[in-house]
Amino acid sequence: MPPPADILKVAIEWPGAFPKLMEIDQKKPLSAIIKEVCEGWQLPNHETFALQNADSTNFYITEKNRNNIKNGSILRLTTSPGQMAMLLHERIQSSSLDVKLDALKDLANSSRDITFAQEFINLDGISLLTQMVESGTDFGEMLSFTLTAFVELMDHGIVSWDTFSVAFIKKIASFVCKSSMDSAVLQRSLAILESMVLNSQDLYQKVAQEITIGQLMPHLQGTDQDIQTYTIAVINALFLKAPEEKRQEMAHILAQKQLRSIILTNVIRGPKPINEEMAHQLYMLQVLTFNLLEDRMMTKMDPQDQAQRDIIFELRRIAFDVECESNSGSIEKRKSMYTRDYKKLGFINHVNPAVDFTQIPPGMLALDNMLYFARQHQDSYIRIVLENSSREDKHECPFGRSSIELTKMLCEILKVGELPSENCHDFHPMFFTHDRSFEEFFCICIQLLNKTWKEMRATSEDFNKSAAPVERHEQASARSGQWLVPAPATAASSSTPNPAQGICRPPRHSLPSPPSAFAHLPARLSTSPAGHPATWGSNGVEPSSRTWSYYRCGLTQPSSGNALQRTQLRPSGVLLVTQCLDLLLSVKQNAIEAWSIEALKRLCFKAQVMQVVREQITRALTAKPNSLDQFKSRLQNLSYTEILKIRQSERMNQEDFQSRPIVELREKIQPEIMELIKQQRLNRLCEGTCFRKISSRRRQDKFWYCRLSPNHKVLHYGDLEESPQGEVPHDSLQDKLPVADIKAVVTGKDCPHMKEKGALKQNKEVLELAFSILYESDEYLNFIAPDKHEYCVWTDGLNALLGKEMTSEFTRSDLDTLLNMEMKLRLLDLENIQIPEAPPPIPKEPSNYDFVYDCN
Repeated sequence: MPPPADILKVAIEWPGAFPKLMEIDQKKPLSAIIKEVCEGWQLPNHETFALQNADSTNFYITEKNRNNIKNGSILRLTTSPGQMAMLLHERIQSSSLDVKLDALKDLANSSRDITFAQEFINLDGISLLTQMVESGTDFGEMLSFTLTAFVELMDHGIVSWDTFSVAFIKKIASFVCKSSMDSAVLQRSLAILESMVLNSQDLYQKVAQEITIGQLMPHLQGTDQDIQTYTIAVINALFLKAPEEKRQEMAHILAQKQLRSIILTNVIRGPKPINEEMAHQLYMLQVLTFNLLEDRMMTKMDPQDQAQRDIIFELRRIAFDVECESNSGSIEKRKSMYTRDYKKLGFINHVNPAVDFTQIPPGMLALDNMLYFARQHQDSYIRIVLENSSREDKHECPFGRSSIELTKMLCEILKVGELPSENCHDFHPMFFTHDRSFEEFFCICIQLLNKTWKEMRATSEDFNKSAAPVERHEQASARSGQWLVPAPATAASSSTPNPAQGICRPPRHSLPSPPSAFAHLPARLSTSPAGHPATWGSNGVEPSSRTWSYYRCGLTQPSSGNALQRTQLRPSGVLLVTQCLDLLLSVKQNAIEAWSIEALKRLCFKAQVMQVVREQITRALTAKPNSLDQFKSRLQNLSYTEILKIRQSERMNQEDFQSRPIVELREKIQPEIMELIKQQRLNRLCEGTCFRKISSRRRQDKFWYCRLSPNHKVLHYGDLEESPQGEVPHDSLQDKLPVADIKAVVTGKDCPHMKEKGALKQNKEVLELAFSILYESDEYLNFIAPDKHEYCVWTDGLNALLGKEMTSEFTRSDLDTLLNMEMKLRLLDLENIQIPEAPPPIPKEPSNYDFVYDCN
């Protein structure tokens, strides 16, 4: 019989004695157990003893943590934490340096245990340690253990950091500022300063007055990575706690002191590999540095600010090599000239581009990036602007608009404005290789965007989400006379230039019912895949939900009657219909008529350029390039074609589409597919099937026919003299069975005609094809399906009529096939692929079929 769960077998040690194997009862008080242990070794005053773990932690066992004891644990009987705290408190004040040093070593080790720490702090031990530090009489190893004990005690959060004096802060700061200091003392001093800054705003002010960035720099140039880590941690803490108005000033000081280059040379490219804590501190510094951009990112442009307006004039001047002459020509002429140039620069608002920068984010940060690119990479800037402004095929990449979108995207990727995570280590070495790393990052990415734009043959309509409000801004600007020209406009112009009117994609709305959207299809899409007139299109006739379902999931439906033939895949050429119908169902109905077939193609099959560029950038960043040049080279290898290949490869490598987004998409699609299968089964029942009669005595070559009425309410059946050639009309079937009267559907051995004497033995081969309909009290209609497929069709269809689940193996197979087909259609990359208007012609048959056989 196993021992009770509350009884644990442990070993207990005592210095100078053999360990004891004991059974302890967890229901007993801990003091009673300690008393029992002390009595076993004949130790008096059990109140002064305690148990602790005999491992590297040496933590005390208390009533709170005693449940962590396991069978087979090794414990140690030792002095109680209260007694130990009193003993060490006395010994660290000893006049003997050896006794004091040993006591400080024990104190530094014991202070990790919160039970001991609480007892020592209750003796005012923290004040004693701070006095020892302030006195300045301890040096070297003794000072190191004193500071270690102090750090361990403060880490428990029992004492507030606000209680320390300025003298103590000055003393700790002096240890950091000294050119030569014991590494252990320096490390503990840096750790104390970091904790002071992070835990108290008042102490931040005092610490910031005692140490400067310049005094911290020498510690980064050494080889001790722990010292480097703590130094960067102090800089990060000062950065994080600095008021908003001082952060930019501090960043300027860091730039002057060449912090970036020192970190790059001595840390990132140093002889030692970067450990986890250092990686976290570098990540913190990276995030805090980029967060300096938040102010510009969240600042709107003031159209009346002349300095800000001059930046736009500077962009125009560099691009077109023109001077802003305020007095040349008439106002109307200058308005027309500036509007033309602003359009070439790719601004959304051609009348007053300042309006483009009123969106936050990215606000003025986008304009800052554009100006930096124009000044520092002038040739590339001019090439991009002139190359796209000279194109007439609607494939120009608007520099202004794309720069705004790209800046916003880069801020999202780098999480500008977000506080750093406590557990992240994701720093990028390349951002430490340039003083203006974000601006250089933008310059590389804007050229990437232009390159990808051309590869995808994208159009400016890819930015049409903001076209409508911008057009309203243009019109308002024109009406109010707010033209962005150097000379102030005296009055509104009577001849307002017509801004470019792009196609505005209607907003996405909740999914309407399928039939209501079909009447808006373009006439050229109103032809079925087989070439027959469809039930929707130019005639405005709404299709049935069954027709919609089959076209939606890639199936065909014959034009004659209500009969549905076997499931077939449609030709790939009519995929456009499926995708266009998806689109029509996802947009506002009253705006559909404005769409052209070309626009539908683009929106169905053209991936968003910015999504591709984001993927290119994030994939390149994943490789952690060591420099901006390596990042640029990495992007060169991630062309749009390569991204498509990677996507396809990743999709192929996924095991049965088990990723969470794919699983969620499958779950979303599955009810629609099940409804489709249900409709197919019911339509097959409407077609009807010829069944063979069978008796218990002998097999008879007699047939009977059964089919479902078109309204799905009645089963018609009757005997036949011979197997029919085609469908049997309802009128020739004399018997009827209302669906409402059906009680159940049974299969196999449960069927009445399979229970008859001898029937099971004689008809073993058809047992799996048998099913029966039970109705009223003891009436039944027996079936023997001609094959497994018809068996599954009928059992599924009957279960669907009764509102039950379709469980046949054919349903599972069809569901899997259709789900996989639908998933592949939805995930298919069709960018830059010409979609034909009609199915491709069937090729002629070959003259012979010798190629089928392997003649060898």
